[in-house]
Amino acid sequence: MRLENKVAIVTGAGRNIGEEIAKRFAQEGGRVAVVDLDKGRGEKVAGEINALNRDRALPVVCDVSSAADVERMVARVVQAWGGIDILVNNAAWTDRKNIFDLTEEEWDKVMGVTLKSVFLCVKSVARVMVEHKRKGRIINIASTSGYVGRRDATAYTAAKGGVLNLTRSLAAQLAPHGIRVNSVTPNRIGSPVGEDVVPENRFVKNLVGRRGVPADIAAAVLFLCLEESDFITAADLLVDGGALATMD
Repeated sequence: MRLENKVAIVTGAGRNIGEEIAKRFAQEGGRVAVVDLDKGRGEKVAGEINALNRDRALPVVCDVSSAADVERMVARVVQAWGGIDILVNNAAWTDRKNIFDLTEEEWDKVMGVTLKSVFLCVKSVARVMVEHKRKGRIINIASTSGYVGRRDATAYTAAKGGVLNLTRSLAAQLAPHGIRVNSVTPNRIGSPVGEDVVPENRFVKNLVGRRGVPADIAAAVLFLCLEESDFITAADLLVDGGALATMD
């Protein structure tokens, strides 16, 4: 039980990577707020966690692009469990459009859910961590799309690139408080962003020779929460099967 007595928040926890991270945290003895905009998804995941690990999960509906919603979400977690030790910013949205087809509204939505949410959640949660003198762990889920240019995801690539550098900036700012901030970079893990089904023909090219699964990311995120990773901050952990090494 490596996370016993720890309280975690996982955004976008109603499916895919976020769901697996939340379940892994509970398995390790942690209490986890299953944060999702979709009430049904969040309650389903929290219910599955609590069925196996009693009173380990709390479903919270939250629009992570809204400062007011984020503040309410954080306050609810603190009220329920007395503090926060871990924050995983996993929520994201994508556009799948080029610059000519992408609208301003679509750009704003992707930026709000994928990048602004990291700013809002870290700002609110870090204040709680500092107030309670907890040496917190913050992990932002980035993407290989933040490293390369794509013809079909204008806003998403920009947002994920922003997540990478925001992570480094936040790590520098929060280090004096004993809070470590890192990111984890997956590549086409599970179902596409915003979808529930993994397409049978989803192309994955990497050095490992298999598709990544959400459990791969959950294991990396867990590692960054443990004392074994205490000397790691402002880093990006590539969990992409070597995909970036093969992109051409």
